Amino acid sequence: MNKPWASLQRLFADTGAIAVDRALAELRAGRPVILEGPGAKVMAAAIDDVSPALYEAFAGARGRLALTAARARALGIEADCPIALPLAGVGHGTALSLAGGVEARTPELWTAAEGAARAAIALCKQALLLPAAVVASGGFPDEAAHGIHRLSLADVEGLARGDEHGLEIVSRARVPLLDSAETSFVVFRGGPGQRDQVAIVVGEPDLSSPVLLRLHSACLTGDLFGSIRCDCGDQLRKAIACIAEAGGGVLLYLDQEGRGTGIRNKMRAYALQDWGFDTIDADGILGFGADERRYEFAAVMLLKLGIRRVRLLTNNPGRAEALARAGIEVAGRRPLVGAVTAENIRYLTAKARRAGHLLEDTEPPAHRAESA
Repeated sequence: MNKPWASLQRLFADTGAIAVDRALAELRAGRPVILEGPGAKVMAAAIDDVSPALYEAFAGARGRLALTAARARALGIEADCPIALPLAGVGHGTALSLAGGVEARTPELWTAAEGAARAAIALCKQALLLPAAVVASGGFPDEAAHGIHRLSLADVEGLARGDEHGLEIVSRARVPLLDSAETSFVVFRGGPGQRDQVAIVVGEPDLSSPVLLRLHSACLTGDLFGSIRCDCGDQLRKAIACIAEAGGGVLLYLDQEGRGTGIRNKMRAYALQDWGFDTIDADGILGFGADERRYEFAAVMLLKLGIRRVRLLTNNPGRAEALARAGIEVAGRRPLVGAVTAENIRYLTAKARRAGHLLEDTEPPAHRAESA
């Protein structure tokens, strides 16, 4: 190949990552993908976006519904691995209920999900859909598979290894804020699912010393609209002010809405919380773990900013552990407590009691006054 075109060839060098990116787009569009591996050839689609007509094709091909172990337990099945339910005689609406409904019946028949079904679940989760997929192992003619995107099980396994190595800075600009006039936004391309990530550099951090750092997961409802179901917006604004007062630091604004489940699933979890479930159990009912966020790419963002040592603004010890595993030295931690209100007290209590967050005071002001 001519030298001027060598860069084009490099764009397609990581075939596995490209295959996964295309698969995520297909699943979100309601189209199926084909997963291939040693002795396996499976067609899969996300139950979240599959059309009734396509669902019927899967059901007619002796398809199965693949669910996570967390969702299985929510259905009353004592499973420690993903499961698969036969679709025979199961309508589209019933399958949707089995995947994420609170009133779904416990199925009588189920088996442990094989590797291809687990891979389909992993893709759905990465696409920010319900972690549930309809799969069919054979039973579909070759002509039906024409034009359908194909990828290998090995490609999907690459998800677990992370896709942070392609991160690069694509733009930056000065953006004065209410709590910090000297602030710059640095945008990175190449995070999970190729979603842009943003580093907010406040003041002039001293890179020779541990840099004050806040890892902030995006919260549309709290950050932008001022929702009082959580303390996210309050924490965001306090973090910027705290970093500015300290003379400089960085806030990484990470596109990991709903603890990594995405906005549509966050709203589903909110609806379940209105039924009386706490935030951890609500995510479990939908098939997710207690925290689906990943921080490997956050560490790469820091390294590209020249930051190797940090002091964390957080109440979550797990974030320090995640950064340390990714090669960032965590020299200390400062708490960052948001406003405690009657509307977010259950949420904060669940984070403290069940997720290990270090929150010393989770009583709303009115209740504390009555108890004094």
